[in-house]
Amino acid sequence: MYVKDASSSLVFTLAHHYDDLIAYLCRKLGFARGNARATRDLAHEALHEVCLQLLQEEPQLGKVKVPIAFLRTLSQRRAIDVLRREAAWNRFAAHGDDHPEFLSHPAPRTSEAECRVEARQQIALLTQAIESLPPRCRDVFVLHKLHEWPQADVAAHLGISVKAVEKHVRIGLACCRVAMAGFLDDGA
Repeated sequence: MYVKDASSSLVFTLAHHYDDLIAYLCRKLGFARGNARATRDLAHEALHEVCLQLLQEEPQLGKVKVPIAFLRTLSQRRAIDVLRREAAWNRFAAHGDDHPEFLSHPAPRTSEAECRVEARQQIALLTQAIESLPPRCRDVFVLHKLHEWPQADVAAHLGISVKAVEKHVRIGLACCRVAMAGFLDDGA
């Protein structure tokens, strides 16, 4: 039987079976960690990331037939991601003594799930900006920037001058910059 609202059902299932999922992850990941406390911390971190993912990606989840099995698989994958990040960080930190310039690198500002959500938001803003362009301008912009057609080919295909193509591309880029202004200011 399929669940109608998969995201709320999954969040409810996660909350209801939180301790069971932690125990499951500890059993699964016990071999990877010597310390029981470290394994439990890793399980909590992985389950926290699963919870964030469920809360942020609710429309993309679709229908889940067996929620607890889905959550076990998802939490195990997140735990593996956490282990990989930790191993990469340990390799990076081990070489930090030899290279002081490593200390100037900033820490990651968001989790992987948050980065994916932010990227989806940026794509949605760009898509909306491109769709808001006048039809001719949109055609030129899509052919040149997205399909990577040379400006001369776009001009020949649409029966306009290369100067007109350049003008439409400038307008499209300006529209995209305005749409992304909030994200660009945050990253600078």
